[in-house]
Amino acid sequence: MSRGAGFDKHITIFSPDGRLYQVEYAFKAAKSAGLTSIAVRGTDSVVLCIEKKVPDRMIVPESVTHLFTVAENIGACMTGLLPDARALVTRMRNEASDYRFKNGIPCPVNILANRTGDLAQVYTQQAFMRPYGVITMLAGIDDELGPQLYKIDPAGMFQGFKACAAGVKEQEATNYLEKQWKKTNGELNREQAVEMAIECLQSVMAQEYKSNDIEVGIVTTDHHALRLLSQQEIEERLNAIAAKD
Repeated sequence: MSRGAGFDKHITIFSPDGRLYQVEYAFKAAKSAGLTSIAVRGTDSVVLCIEKKVPDRMIVPESVTHLFTVAENIGACMTGLLPDARALVTRMRNEASDYRFKNGIPCPVNILANRTGDLAQVYTQQAFMRPYGVITMLAGIDDELGPQLYKIDPAGMFQGFKACAAGVKEQEATNYLEKQWKKTNGELNREQAVEMAIECLQSVMAQEYKSNDIEVGIVTTDHHALRLLSQQEIEERLNAIAAKD
């Protein structure tokens, strides 16, 4: 019998080699949706980009989305199980609304990321609720710090990023973003940030996307709320990328 046998049945019990198997399974569940998402922070914006897969022809495509408005100044990209994503978005909206009610100002991105990470971490300690099978990327504009990007995983770890990825091709996308970031040193306007995110997704997935195959959202310094790019706008950026090649 292996040392880890039986320990994958409980969320709150460490295996002899110090692992929480149910939390690790939550990471695998987040990748089981088969999606890859990219987030890039520019000088005046944050871009969220994710594949869009409609599982059935009878489903209305507009009803399938992984990009959500959390608050007037925060947007989220949820990679993983869609039911879990919707539940967590609802909880984040409540937290952001509660912060605004108590303090009279919009909830800063780092505060919401911290709170969301704390909630996720608690679910790794108590057996009454399983971890969410979703990886969250929060994008927003801070009045003092400017564009902000945070990533929260099912274990409750949250960190700020210049650019990040999640999903099936997370490692390959991260390597791509690191190389591109060195070339630009992060000096990206909003069009360049959108193109970098789409180029990264096309590169790691090794395919050319159409405008209805991906979702792209953006928050900017002059429009703090998350705005989803129309198919025409995405098509323009795809044509600009094709023109480079």
